[in-house]
Amino acid sequence: MKAARLHLRVSPGATRSRIVGRHGDGWKIRVAAPPEDGRANAAVVRLIASSVSVSRDAVTLVSGHGSRDKVVELAGIDLARVERRLGEAAAKEQA
Repeated sequence: MKAARLHLRVSPGATRSRIVGRHGDGWKIRVAAPPEDGRANAAVVRLIASSVSVSRDAVTLVSGHGSRDKVVELAGIDLARVERRLGEAAAKEQA
């Protein structure tokens, strides 16, 4: 089964949730949820799932539960497709 792992730099408490763009070998994202009671982590999962067009169940937070630097795994999709869809989502935000 295919799975892709992504490195994320997360900024919680933003005005709105969005994919910002590349950050080193990963992606920078902003989520509106505050970093308390796991709400920002849940928002990260929702944003990645919707941006990549997979179900929330396909996205798992692997590491970084209490950190700005996180690793998520997406089941059933290859990394190239994930990268392309995140790039498209970031480009829409820039437009």
